[in-house]
Amino acid sequence: MTQTAENWTTPSVLEAALRCRCPRCGQGRLYCNILEVRARCEHCDLDLAGSDSGDGATALVILVLGAIIVALAFWTEFRFAPPLWLHAIIWPLVTIPLAVVLIRPTKAALIAIQYRHRATEMGL
Repeated sequence: MTQTAENWTTPSVLEAALRCRCPRCGQGRLYCNILEVRARCEHCDLDLAGSDSGDGATALVILVLGAIIVALAFWTEFRFAPPLWLHAIIWPLVTIPLAVVLIRPTKAALIAIQYRHRATEMGL
């Protein structure tokens, strides 16, 4: 059911990002699968086809998560001195799930920021 513009409560960027919801109404789901943004919000009918986070979310997650993982790997090496094969098992098992979990809200945050600050380019 589509609401009128008077009934929309625009969520904060953080709320829209953490919940992966529409940046205008905060109710409709932003993704139709893992990382594919819907064409339109199912709740407020916002055209999401014009939104594009590009590679910004990916680059941010890679840089931040990479720095954290490398710091943890160094700390583990100097503190416990495990064999090299253990590093080869531990760090991919930590890095890959964290990257997948972090990329969705990061991409949603960039889309919400784009909605707020570049609304004319999104066709609004």
